[in-house]
Amino acid sequence: MTKGLVFEIRRFCVHDGPGIRTTLFFKGCPLSCWWCHNPESQDFKTETSVKKLSLSGNLIEKPETTGSFMTVNEVMAVIERDRIFYDESNGGVTFSGGEPLMQEPFLEELLIRCKQDKLHTAIDTSGYASPTPFDRVSRLADLFLYDLKLADEALHRKYTGVSNRSILRNLEALIASGKAVILRFPVVPGITDTEENIFKTKAFINSLIHRQKLHNSQMGRQNILQIDLLPYHSMARKKYRRFCKTNLLEGMPDLSADQLLPLKKEFETLEIPIHIGG
Repeated sequence: MTKGLVFEIRRFCVHDGPGIRTTLFFKGCPLSCWWCHNPESQDFKTETSVKKLSLSGNLIEKPETTGSFMTVNEVMAVIERDRIFYDESNGGVTFSGGEPLMQEPFLEELLIRCKQDKLHTAIDTSGYASPTPFDRVSRLADLFLYDLKLADEALHRKYTGVSNRSILRNLEALIASGKAVILRFPVVPGITDTEENIFKTKAFINSLIHRQKLHNSQMGRQNILQIDLLPYHSMARKKYRRFCKTNLLEGMPDLSADQLLPLKKEFETLEIPIHIGG
């Protein structure tokens, strides 16, 4: 049976899709976003770090391993523990990371098992993947939480390390397929919140809405459910130090929800529900 590298399974989540959910965090990501809030998820390998704990007023250092290989059966055993909560809240399972599509065979097996067990599934993704594996996965998942970071390809390469061509292409394919999508826009001061990037991002989303209307005109449904504006936060600073990774945004202050209200108003011209946070 296929194994996958996982660094956390978080139960009783309420921000990773509808209802109460279990979120599985895959380890490994092809992107290296400057604002990554899970730097321990980037490398596809187990890592040992030193965690500092306060015990009875004394600071102690505790070695800790991040990442473990798990079988599909082992993951499903954890997921199934909370079925009653999924059923009562219309919740389910979310596959996040890292980038879950980086371990596509493992992800596909999990999606098949969840479908067999009638569990709602969501994929939290950058969308960076080749068309064929992306298509296989998209046919199985119920919902995509899909990041749109930077519209300009050169800037996308600079701040994430990869091109955005496959990301935009895969999103267009999702919309054409009628799959339910929640778009996520990370708001990073001076990087993603520039006037040019906001203008280009809105223009691209507008083109998706137009295609969606043409495709769904006879079905009367909208598959872009909402757009989440995700304010930059610095909660990962300690993680960068702990895992000896360079924090390129060290010192950048957090954004509050109130600071995003003007941007929310601007995105509302798209006539799609806009949420701050996600």
